[in-house]
Amino acid sequence: MTNKRSGGGDKRRVFTTQFRQEAVQLVLRDGKSQAQAARELQISDKSLANWVSQARRGQLGAVDSRRVTPVSDSQAEISRLKRELAQAREERDILKKAAAYFASVSR
Repeated sequence: MTNKRSGGGDKRRVFTTQFRQEAVQLVLRDGKSQAQAARELQISDKSLANWVSQARRGQLGAVDSRRVTPVSDSQAEISRLKRELAQAREERDILKKAAAYFASVSR
């Protein structure tokens, strides 16, 4: 899932079109902010913003297939579990705030 940049030792992650489309759906369909979705997926805000922009122009699927490396089943499972964990943490935080609010109101 990484490609080397020419001229340096830095590695750059390359995402499949399906991953990009699912990330864009978190923003467009599910109504999450770009920053929130990027944090959940552990990608940069700028990358997600670019993908959303491409999707709105109908160009998201236009990815150079030579650059895309397929995601293994284990990598896909890890990504799914990270998203699920981030959602559970978000729900937990909301419930904590609600419990604190109702505890202070009932006093």
